[in-house]
Amino acid sequence: MSEAAAAPSPLDAHLDEGQRALLAETASLAAGTLAPLAAANEEGTIDRPLLRALAEHGLLGRLFTETEAGWRPDVSALDLCLIREGLARGSTAAETAFALQGLGTFPLLQSGRPELVAEWLPRIAAGEAAAGFALTEPQAGSDVASLALRAEPDGDGHRLSGEKIWISNAPEADVYSVFARTSEGAGARGLTAFLVPRDSDGLGGEALELLSPHPIGRLVFDGVWVPAENVLGEVDRGFAVAMLTLDMFRPSVGAFAIGMSLAALDAAAEHAAERRAFGGRLKDFQAVSHRLADVFARVHGARLAVHHAARAYDAGLRPVTQVAAIAKLLATEVAQEAVDAAIQVHGAQGLQRGHLLEHLYREVRAPRIYEGASEIQRELIARGLFAGRGEAA
Repeated sequence: MSEAAAAPSPLDAHLDEGQRALLAETASLAAGTLAPLAAANEEGTIDRPLLRALAEHGLLGRLFTETEAGWRPDVSALDLCLIREGLARGSTAAETAFALQGLGTFPLLQSGRPELVAEWLPRIAAGEAAAGFALTEPQAGSDVASLALRAEPDGDGHRLSGEKIWISNAPEADVYSVFARTSEGAGARGLTAFLVPRDSDGLGGEALELLSPHPIGRLVFDGVWVPAENVLGEVDRGFAVAMLTLDMFRPSVGAFAIGMSLAALDAAAEHAAERRAFGGRLKDFQAVSHRLADVFARVHGARLAVHHAARAYDAGLRPVTQVAAIAKLLATEVAQEAVDAAIQVHGAQGLQRGHLLEHLYREVRAPRIYEGASEIQRELIARGLFAGRGEAA
């Protein structure tokens, strides 16, 4: 990243000095140290050396901290967004590794018994263990209330039977936050969250391949027994555990998208300023400069929406579902446009295998689907818009 991109600017006027420093330092670390390390792993598997580097450089410590009272969440929603934006601008692989550790661990931190937290958090915080968030199923993605993985009572615990799919870090993660159905016909009220180690008897799975290499896979639960102490929160109250996690992380998916948008626009602006055609530089052609200007304006607007949603969460305003949905929708949709515009400026060069924009073009598509597809975000926004209206009709 150039010094100009990392320097404080009026675009960051809503951030204080510490927040601007966090953003700049994270972006610099990602581009200078983490990106070269991540480049060694193109297999779509968990990058263990990268996890350890995230721990060594203090980023995993931003997610959770050990105190005299035990481990606790230690990142504000806004700081989480700034870290993910900075990482994505320099290394999408580092961003993904960081985010997945947070997503997989947050249910444990918020709702796990102290003994369970003490067992797993030191290893996760050190980058020695990888965590997974196991929510999606073949017939239940954005519709969390339709989850069907069964959890039957069995002695002092439950037996889990069924399947999860499109689970990041599966099947390699060392431990999973798993959401299963404990009461039939209860919809969202009949789900329970469990912490399930990878080495549990009856737990299997397989890796899946995506357009962009990513550690992701399928999990199969064949009567996996989980002791009662591994319940996260309360039985039949797992939906709240899932939503608490998603409300925290959904705006930061938008931050990931913003980071990719800015990386693409950085590349496009640099190329347009240097490339000459028809007797002038590309940036002097209004069709080029205005398109990039329009996209940059929308990216900045989406970035403000992301930071607004994070601030609402940090202020304790509940629910933040609608503002989080606005943030994710705007940021992920404009990111697709930003990367496409940057490739158009580069021409065929931007499609060459190994080029930054070719990588971003493959990487930018998934955030419009996971943690609630764009269509679901629109539904959540609409529900908030119409809440309390027309009830008497």
